[in-house]
Parts: sequence; structure tokens; C-alpha cells
Amino acid sequence: MLDLHPKGLNGLWARLLKNNFAPLTVGRFDYIVGNPPWVNWEHLPDGYRQAIKPIWERYGLFPHGGMDTILGKGKKDISMLMTFTVMDGLLKDGGKLGFVITQSLFKTSGAGQGFRRFRIPQPDGADVPVRVVHVDDMVNLQPFEGASNRTAVMVLEKGRPTQYPVPYTVWRKTKGARFTYESTLEEVQTATKRLHFEAEPVDPQDPTSSWLTARPKALRAIRKVLGQSHYKAHEGVNTGGANAVYWVDIVLERPDGLVVVRNLIEGAKIKVDEVTEPIEPDLLYPLLRGRDVQRWKAEPSALILMVQDPVKRRGIDEKDLQARYPRTYGYLKRFEPVLRQRAAFKRYFTRPERGGRVTETGPFYSMFGVGDYTFAPWKVVWREQSSTLTASVVGPQGNKPMVPDHKLMLVDCKRAEEAHFVCACLNSSVGQMVAISYAVEIQMNPHLLEHIRIPRFDPQDAVHCRLAKLSQAAHEAAKAGDEKRLRQIEAEIDRQAARLWGLSQDELREIQASLHELES
Repeated sequence: MLDLHPKGLNGLWARLLKNNFAPLTVGRFDYIVGNPPWVNWEHLPDGYRQAIKPIWERYGLFPHGGMDTILGKGKKDISMLMTFTVMDGLLKDGGKLGFVITQSLFKTSGAGQGFRRFRIPQPDGADVPVRVVHVDDMVNLQPFEGASNRTAVMVLEKGRPTQYPVPYTVWRKTKGARFTYESTLEEVQTATKRLHFEAEPVDPQDPTSSWLTARPKALRAIRKVLGQSHYKAHEGVNTGGANAVYWVDIVLERPDGLVVVRNLIEGAKIKVDEVTEPIEPDLLYPLLRGRDVQRWKAEPSALILMVQDPVKRRGIDEKDLQARYPRTYGYLKRFEPVLRQRAAFKRYFTRPERGGRVTETGPFYSMFGVGDYTFAPWKVVWREQSSTLTASVVGPQGNKPMVPDHKLMLVDCKRAEEAHFVCACLNSSVGQMVAISYAVEIQMNPHLLEHIRIPRFDPQDAVHCRLAKLSQAAHEAAKAGDEKRLRQIEAEIDRQAARLWGLSQDELREIQASLHELES
């Protein structure tokens, strides 16, 4: 400090000390504004996690956790803990807090549930309510240079309960708009449009459920569509990062029935050598990757080696694979060290014993995310990483079903008509609006069907059959590249979907208008 004084630099430290101790001397505040750190719980150091674990528990931010979550497998963000501690200790009753925060706190199904109770537990057992005054959704703006995070600004009031719906403004860049850190508020407003939406829990019986956001009239219409679907979605096949072992192309078909395959190593998470080797074709299936799927259209671009027993939920027994498919077993044996080192293999197929020994509970080539649904002949698939729902129907290729990878979601169906019915429901403006208003963009995961009420396909129901036929026609138009015909079919799908869910024409138009605003 003495060395800094002659240079005129020690004033900084005095101000820092003053600011750090101000809360102890000034008391509580009427207004608090800030941008707390955004760090995922699982990325915090182990020692720090253990040290602050009691604070997370005190504020009830792990409502459905358990030890797995506490020890780092949860997707909680430390910003939510910062919000509660600051409100509790530094904000007056009736005071307001404005934080720049991650928008995922309002949209993720599990991680944000404790946060969305909007109540601050107290040592005497009472809770202090918190009112959400307003949320500004700035995800589309990407306001932080060099960072692709999901930015929102929230204003909370301490001492009053949240009343739904909550005002929720979505900021969108206008076409060709540009602004910088130096831009004024007026310049940013000129370069953007604000969609004045409302937000409320997607499950009216659970106030901590993810938020549904839409225009007020569309929000009321969407309520008619919400509910548990008859159908269940699953993630596609996961190789545990070893795509470069299981994903292959056929180089040559030999007269003796074997096929010469080459593994696809480009862009692989786990690096392996490229090999070209003959194997039996029996366990090769057409592979659908995320890039292979568009709305109304899906074409496989590679093959996947499926060595998983869907009933036992582990790799085909080693002796059985050796006896029936020796060439395939030999191919996998090349990669044995790499396959045993997969984090998912260690987690799901090894068991620690006394004395530091480890017992394997599945063959070294075991896969993940495989069940009977994986081998269903007909499926509806869509990309998880997409800003909108991109559903398509896929059927068998030759005598084998198509197999989606883990970047795709799937619904297994018994018949083509059933799959096309489900696909039409999802790709309708109604299904699209429910998905985009409930899910975090680029995370179109299996939870979607927990809230889009798609009934069981009934071949005797005229609306069901009409939707199935329209989906088939949409796939044909998409394959032919006939955009005009496709738009006509999609308009009729919307009308039939409105009939399915009991929506009026005015309600359908309101949903279509909201969807257009979000997509434009």
C-alpha cells in the first residue's frame, strides 16, 4: 500500500474495501442491480461445491436432487444461488432486484425448478415470497461479444408473491440490424423489435414447471393443446463418444457375403485410426444423423454397427458375438482399449469391488440409449439441436429399420399411418408453437411430448386419417422440392390440427401469428 501511495494508486483499494464492507454498515437496499457470475454447478471445483452445498440446500435449490446432483451431475447455475443470497441478505422488503441472468432458469425442466418457487426460505420455517415483475428475453440479441449465451434480464420484488401470467418481452434483431457496445438505447430499439409476450408455468398444477411464453391470446389457445401425449419420445443411439468405431461406410461387397467397411473418423470426439476391414453385414443398419433430418424429409448418409442387445440393455454376449459374427468381433477388438476408456462405459458397465478391483457388467463394446424402440420399423424423428421442431417420418430401408443417433429424438410407431399422424401433429403450427414457447431453443428433447397432447392414432377417426394422409403428401412434396404444394399442404394440416385440439379459427390465427413473429 505504501509503495502504491506515491503513484496515486492506493485509492482503488480504499474504494474496494469500502464497497466490500458497505453491506455490513449501510444495511439493506431498496434497489440492487447486477450481473452475477454464470457458472454451471458441475464446473465448480469439488472443494467449493462441498463448501457451499449447505447454502444450496438452505434455499431449496435442489428440490429433486439427491447425491448425484449435489456431487456435480446437476445443471444448476451458480447465478441462481447468488440471486437468492443477495435478495435474502441485502434487499429490503418491498425492494427490487434487477439481474442479468441466464434465460435457461425459466425454461429448463429440472435445473430451474427450485429457483422458480420464487420463495426465500427462512430459519423460522416461514418463506418470504418473491414477485417476478418482468423478464426481458435477449437470447436473439446475443448482447455479449464473443459469447453465445442465453441472456435475459429479470426484475424481482421481495415480499410479494408472483402472479401469473408474468410480462415477458422477447427482443429480436430486425433484418440487417447492427449495433455495438457503444450504441445508445434508442439505437438498439431502432434495430430491434419487441414482442410483448406473457409467461406462465407449462403445467398449471406445478408452479415450478418450465415457463410457457407466447402472446396473451395465443397462450390461452395453447392451453387447449397441453397435456401428456399418448406417445413417448426417446433419444437416439449413443456410442459414448466412439462414433468413429461404430459409424462406417461400405467400400466393397464381396462375393462371399462379407462387406468391406471403412470407419468414419472425421470430426470424431474420440480419435481412432481409420481402418478398412471385411465384416459380416448382419449388424449394419442405416444411420440417421442430425444433418440427415429436415422437416418432412430424412435420408440416411452412413451405416452404424449395432452390437447392443435391446432386451438386456448391454452389448451382445461376447461368446455369442464371437461365434456368430467373428469378423465383426475382430473389428471391434481392434478398438478394445479405447472402448473400455469411455466415461459412459465406466459409469454404466463397471462396478467397483473391494480391494480396488473393478467388475465389468457388459462387454467392452456396449452401447447406450438402445431399446426395443430403436428397432421399430416406423419412427418419427426430429433434431434436438434446432431452433424449431423439424419432424420427419422414416421407415425401413431394405429389411432393416433406420437407426437415429443421439442428436435425434424418436417416437417409435407400429405402422406408417400412425407415424405420419404424429408427424403432422408435431409439424403443424400448433405443435410448433407449443414446442417453441415451452422448450429452450436448440434443445428439442424428449420432454416435448410430456406437454403436447397427441392422442393415440385411431384409424376410424376421420381427422386422424386426414392428418396422416396430409403428412404423406407433405413428405412427397418435400422430396420433389415442390415448395408451393408443400405450403398448401401445411395450411390444411393446420386446419385439421385445429379440429383435433378443438381450436377456433381465431385461436389458430393467433397461434400462427405468434409463430410467424418468432420465426421472422
